[in-house]
Amino acid sequence: MSRIPPPQDCTANSAHNSAVTERVIPLADHRYRAAVPSVPASARPANGLLTDTLGRPLRDLRISVTDRCNFRCSYCMPKAVFDKHYEFLPHDSLLSFEEITRVARIFVSHGVRKIRLTGGEPLLRKNLEVLVGMLAALRTPDGEPLDLTLTTNGSLLKRKAQALKDAGLQRVTVSLDALDDTIFRRMNDMDFPVADVLEGIDAAERVGLGPIKINMVIKRGTNDHEIVPMARHFRGTPIVLRFIEYMDVGATNGWRMDEVLPSAQVIERLNAAFALQPIDPNYIGETAERWRYADGGGEIGVISSVTQAFCHDCNRARLSTEGKLFLCLFATAGHDLRALLRNQDGRTYADDEIAAAIGLIWQRRDDRYSELRGAMRPDETLGERRVEMHYIGG
Repeated sequence: MSRIPPPQDCTANSAHNSAVTERVIPLADHRYRAAVPSVPASARPANGLLTDTLGRPLRDLRISVTDRCNFRCSYCMPKAVFDKHYEFLPHDSLLSFEEITRVARIFVSHGVRKIRLTGGEPLLRKNLEVLVGMLAALRTPDGEPLDLTLTTNGSLLKRKAQALKDAGLQRVTVSLDALDDTIFRRMNDMDFPVADVLEGIDAAERVGLGPIKINMVIKRGTNDHEIVPMARHFRGTPIVLRFIEYMDVGATNGWRMDEVLPSAQVIERLNAAFALQPIDPNYIGETAERWRYADGGGEIGVISSVTQAFCHDCNRARLSTEGKLFLCLFATAGHDLRALLRNQDGRTYADDEIAAAIGLIWQRRDDRYSELRGAMRPDETLGERRVEMHYIGG
C-alpha cells in the first residue's frame, strides 16, 4: 500500500460551477482530485492566441511519461515513502504514445511551441524514442517544428543518447546535484555513481543533443559547498549550469525554508570566484535568470521560484503520466483529459471538442502559488496537498 495519504473525494472546482458544471468520475488510480473537463456545446477553433485570466499565453507543455524513477532523491522521491511497497501506476493507466501525440497536437493548435518529456525518469519508459519520433513529426500551424527536449537524471543517457537523437530529440537537460561521488550517492539514495551520469552527459554532447543544460538543486547544508566546484567543472564548455532553489513541491520531501539557499547568495558565491555579468532572458517566460562569465567562459543560470516568484509570465502546462492536466507545478488538483481521450462516458470526442475543453480550462487559469507563498508567514500553508514532482515532472 502507498504511504501517501489517500486523496480527497473528487469534487468539481467550485469556481467553475457558475459557468459550466464539470462531471467528476472517480477512478481507482486517481492519486489526486481531477474533474472530467466540460466540453462546450460550441467553441471557436483554436487559433494559438489562448490566454488565462492573467493574460498568460500557453506556450510550453511538459509531459510526464512515467511516474517511476531509479533514484530516490530526498527532495523529490524520498525512499521512506517511495519504498518497495509503494504502488506505482499500472501500465494500462498510462497514456499510450498515440494518446500523448494526439493531445500534444491539440495543445500545439492552442499555441504550444515547446514540449519537454519528463518523469519520474523518462528514459525508464520502454521504447521512448518511438514517442520522440512521433512528437518530432508535429508542426506548428505555421509549419515550424517544435522545440522538443527531455529532462533526465542521466543514469541511462549513455545508452539512449544516439537513439533519441536519431528519433528527433533536439536537446536534453540533466539533473546533477553534486560532483563529489559520496555526496551524489547520498543524494540519489541508490548508491548510483556520479561517473555514470558524467559519461551520459558526454554521450549526449557527442551525438549533438545540445545545448545541454545541467540542473543542480541546492539544499543548504547538504550540497551547497558543491556550487563553485560544479561551476568550475562546466566552465569553458557549451553546457549551461543552472542552480535551482530547493522547492516545496508535493507533501513528502520534508521541505523547510531554512534549507533553501536563495539564488542571490548563489550568485554572490560564484561572483567571488568568477566575475559574472547579467544577461537578458532568451524569451518571455524563461524560468532561469541568466548570467555569463565576464571572461567569456560560458553561462550559468539561477531558478528562484521560492525567493523571486516568476508566476506573472508562467506559460507552462503539465500533463501527468495518466493524462491529468495540471496548470501549476504546485497544483492540488488536475483535469482528467484521459476520460475524453478514451471516451469513458460512452461518447467519442473529436479533436476540436477536446481542444475546446482545454481552451476553457486555460482561460480560467489563475494559478500563482509562488507569489502567494511569498506573501505568507513561514509557518503558514495554502491548505490542500500538492501533487508530487515525480508525478508531473519538474
